[in-house]
Amino acid sequence: MKTALISHTDCLDHVTPPGHPEQVARMDAVLGALKDMDLHRVSAPLAAEDDVLRAHPRSHLEMLRRAAPAEGWVSLDADTHMSRGSLAAVWRSAGGAVRAVDLVLAGDVANAFVAMRPPGHHAERITAMGFCFLGNVAIAAKHALDHHGVRRVAIVDFDVHHGNGTQDLVEDDPRILFCSAHQSPLYLGTGAADETGSDDNVVNVPLEEGTDGRGFRKAIERSVLPRVDAFKPDLIIISAGFDAHRDDPLAGLALVEDDFTWITRALCDLADKHCGGRVVSCLEGGYDLTALGACAAAHVKVLRERSNGRNAG
Repeated sequence: MKTALISHTDCLDHVTPPGHPEQVARMDAVLGALKDMDLHRVSAPLAAEDDVLRAHPRSHLEMLRRAAPAEGWVSLDADTHMSRGSLAAVWRSAGGAVRAVDLVLAGDVANAFVAMRPPGHHAERITAMGFCFLGNVAIAAKHALDHHGVRRVAIVDFDVHHGNGTQDLVEDDPRILFCSAHQSPLYLGTGAADETGSDDNVVNVPLEEGTDGRGFRKAIERSVLPRVDAFKPDLIIISAGFDAHRDDPLAGLALVEDDFTWITRALCDLADKHCGGRVVSCLEGGYDLTALGACAAAHVKVLRERSNGRNAG
């Protein structure tokens, strides 16, 4: 079995205004760092509308379609912009996450990494924000539950920013455990530890500015790993943001490449224990291009090593 790498060139046609950190070059950095890895490469399909409607109302989809410009940019807020190619990229980002779930749960691959943009974890039910338009990981989790019949899905978000959108989309669904470790205070100002969801299915781990790898690992070991372990998920989905790296320009944590390797291994260990190693990871943030490429490669290297291990087993 192999690790799937799911992407599509449409993600290069989502063009943001000059100087915007969520830029086409991010994908060049990620795919360039992965180009020599032995991965099962899959083209991300456009998301089926029924899958998206599990997370967002039809009115949100219609708003995005109306907003998409024929040329230039349309700004949905100060951070979130659409160009002519954005709509296809948005639909393929969600579709890639769903396709990853299908491949992993069918046993066609051991695990998967969705290298797509725009990211999704800030997109709330009826609001695009923070560079995000659709809640990709929430859509994927609900697809796994409703289409494949799995009982429990754990989502772990280690992007430096709180996954407010994912939380908004899943906090009322006890079949989903959502864990987010993030710098606080920071955009959007959400993600306090007392935000726990309607069924105690939300775990927020605020981290102080300057937290390094040692502090990050202690917080994850204390607050996230035991909750995922106790939840006994049938699938683990990762919101893989690499903007907690010490070189990232948008935040102030001090992680390094090895810290992303460590958390990937820890989550894969739990997946091996509870769900046959089934992990789907979706790219979120990461805005220093050198760090982004290195950390994405470190993350996928762990997934690939685990897929090779399942091959041997």
